[in-house]
Order: sequence, then structure tokens, then C-alpha cells
Amino acid sequence: MTDEDDIERARKLFAGPVQFLLSAPQLQFLPDPITPEIALCGRSNVGKSSLLNAITGRKAIARTSVTPGRTQELNFFDVGDPLVFRLVDMPGYGFAKAPPAVVEKWRRLVRDFLRGRVVLKRTLLLVDARHGVKTVDAEMMQMLDEAAVGYRIVLTKADKIKASELEAVTRHTEAEARKHSAAYPVVHVTSSEKGLGIAELRAAVLGDIAT
Repeated sequence: MTDEDDIERARKLFAGPVQFLLSAPQLQFLPDPITPEIALCGRSNVGKSSLLNAITGRKAIARTSVTPGRTQELNFFDVGDPLVFRLVDMPGYGFAKAPPAVVEKWRRLVRDFLRGRVVLKRTLLLVDARHGVKTVDAEMMQMLDEAAVGYRIVLTKADKIKASELEAVTRHTEAEARKHSAAYPVVHVTSSEKGLGIAELRAAVLGDIAT
């Protein structure tokens, strides 16, 4: 259970300054590794931008789009003034219509970032609650395992399915997490639209940057 004090500390932090820093299309454009980082990744159209907006309490800190795969760079956001940590919005994966060269460019960028970023404390792997863990999600989990990057699985759009279906997909996702060495055993259930699980996820992120 998340401590109420942790939830309040996280709320206050995200209620303060949060601003876009830069986009990095290649590793040489990354900001200096001077502060802890928490990355977000997920399949295209999983609701990553909406979740980022919900976590930060902003309406448009991250642009949302009906076009999957819009984010093709690593986008960095500074949290806190003075700086406490950075959020990293990673390129969405699983875009079926992308040319093979684009997919390979994404794979190299993400793999090299995960393996070489010493200040990366945790990754949030977003999974659409309506679909559960798909093949492309399992492949991303494998990549995270190989990079030895600890990650939390976050179910998004939990308000879009029935409670019984949500319970079933949560159990299945938890079972899948137990198969992966770098996965955190507890699955976060969220809805950006309804605010479900957002406060608890914020507190979890705050705890991760302190580890």
C-alpha cells in the first residue's frame, strides 16, 4: 500500500514546475546525465502522452495525437525547481505501417539508451488494458530484461473495459510480469481520463528516483 505521506509529497512535486527540456533523435543529443530519470515506453496509441499529462497534472505537457507513432525521439522533461529528476518520453513501438528502416532506427535508439543511461532509475511500460500484454509488449519486456533496467507495468485506459475484464487482465499481466527478471511484481492500473491510480503511480515514481 502506498503511504499517504508519499502520495502528498509526490502531488506537491508534480504541482510545481514541469517543463519540456529537449528532444533527442540520437544519443549524442542526450542531456548530461546529472539527475535521476524515469522513462515511459509503450505501444503506439497506448495513451502514453495522456498518462504523462495526467501524472504531471498538465493538459498538454505532452502532445497527444490520433496518429500512432508520432513520437520518434526521446523527449525529456525537467521536474522540479531546483531540478529533482527528469521524465523521458520514449518513442512508441509496434507501428505496423512504419518502414523497416524506421523500426530498426527506433530499436537501436531505444536499446542503446536503455543499456547506456546510468541515471535511468526505472521505466514505466504502458500496456493497454483493453488488450493486455501483446507480442510487441513482450518483446519490449525482453529488451528491458536484457538491458537490466527495472520496470513497472502500467495498465492504461482501465475505464474503457468492464470491472470483471479489468480484473482478469490485471491477473494475467501480473502473471506475465513474474516471468521477467527486471519487472516489478505489482501492476499499476490507471485511467488518465478518470484519474484512477495516478496519485499512486506518482508516489511510486518518487520512490524510484530515491533508490
